[in-house]
Amino acid sequence: MTDVVTVGLDGGGDSREFLDGSRRSTAKLPSLRIGRGVYRPGWRWSQHAGPQTGLPSAAHIGYVEAGRMVVRGADGREVTVGPGEAFEVGPGHDAWVVGDEPCVALDFEPIAS
Repeated sequence: MTDVVTVGLDGGGDSREFLDGSRRSTAKLPSLRIGRGVYRPGWRWSQHAGPQTGLPSAAHIGYVEAGRMVVRGADGREVTVGPGEAFEVGPGHDAWVVGDEPCVALDFEPIAS
């Protein structure tokens, strides 16, 4: 591996548009995949992403840049996260945007070596 690797989150990797028009793009580094989503008001994982991917929600580490999102763990506990807050949630969770502005969030997924 080289000493420094750079990637952009502006569509240089995979990009997906969800059923409601929300978008998520990813960038892959040697040890980590970073996603950046712009989720529209009303977006919900279980309605707009899960059915499209056909996958259950996986363990997730995230950081909210703008807007607000409620994250509900598999145990039913709900937490609202907003700008400047990081979160970690296990598999089987749901999440949805609250309020009138889009939620802009980063997510991080380690790449197994």
